[in-house]
Amino acid sequence: MPARQFDLRGLAPGQGPSKRHVASVVDGVDEVVVQGPVQALAAVLNRLWRTERLPAVPVGWEPADDAASRGLARALDLGSGAERELPLVRDDHGGVLLAAGRVTALGEQRAVLSRRFGAQAYADSTLVANGPVTRIDVRPDWTAVDRISVAVVQLPLRPVRRTTGRALQIASEPVQVLRDGVPFDREVTKWTWYADDRVRWRLRP
Repeated sequence: MPARQFDLRGLAPGQGPSKRHVASVVDGVDEVVVQGPVQALAAVLNRLWRTERLPAVPVGWEPADDAASRGLARALDLGSGAERELPLVRDDHGGVLLAAGRVTALGEQRAVLSRRFGAQAYADSTLVANGPVTRIDVRPDWTAVDRISVAVVQLPLRPVRRTTGRALQIASEPVQVLRDGVPFDREVTKWTWYADDRVRWRLRP
């Protein structure tokens, strides 16, 4: 049976697909090809995880022509080699992260990149933030298995503290979170990203 084509190329930057729309297309398929940006692929993988169909359903991806999609396609070595089982980075609010996550102060993104917020953060057992910071960036590390990269910016134009680990736990003043460019729908004071070593997904080249 041919793979189901799921066209989400019309998503605007910072917009995630409707959960109902994703469910109506993805539920019941044996294979799916996602057409669109990173957040489209993340939404499909999240639905497959929630319905306990990872890694049974292989996923293909035809990325959009934006910087995040091109970067992730290169990191995944998309279009080469055989089908692969890959790790999945999740968060404790029910989401999936594929390219980049960011924690900042509340407000418009352009304005908050120089605004600080109080936070304490651990990458595994390493204290990476303890006091005012400007932002915290997280990326899945596709060169390793079950690992994320963390960058903590305390002040703009100052050295960035970088580390790697399996999980990042943050406790902070009220902040906003971006998952693959899509804002989380409410402010939070606690957040965890982690590479879930119990979960794998199948990428079709």
